[in-house]
Amino acid sequence: MIITPVLVVFLVIVFVLLFLFLKTVDKRNWLVFIISLVLTPIVYFYVVYPFINIVSSYHHQKYFDAEAWEEKPALRYEMIDSTIETDTLIGLTKPQVKSLLGEAEWLTWNDAIKAHNPDRWNYGLGIEPGAFTEEKSNVEILFENGKVSALRPYTEPITFETIEDK
Repeated sequence: MIITPVLVVFLVIVFVLLFLFLKTVDKRNWLVFIISLVLTPIVYFYVVYPFINIVSSYHHQKYFDAEAWEEKPALRYEMIDSTIETDTLIGLTKPQVKSLLGEAEWLTWNDAIKAHNPDRWNYGLGIEPGAFTEEKSNVEILFENGKVSALRPYTEPITFETIEDK
């Protein structure tokens, strides 16, 4: 385990809260101090830390990997930030993008021509972990003159199909 300033601050906060709570149970400060000291890591790692992981939206960032993109589509959101920041796909042709990412999952609808736009490919990125996540992530790849000009990440609400929908 790596001891960081954030970890120390959280442990001190948990210790103080435990100490104040246990002080209401017993007035002997030396006993309350020892019990608080013993319980602090237990309460932190079994109550506070899991709670922080549930409510926070932190996720690991990974570099783009074409094999992982194909094999684990639900984890693509981990790669997209790096892909956009490093311009990994910018300037690639449609066949090159198709070989890296696979066939476009859907095309953007263009109201002007009342058809799908073949220069706007969309891929699902998955759902970022978190207790209150209500949206799924996607990315739209825009082509100009047959080459990637931009990547536009966006989110949309998570919808579930019901039996009546089929």
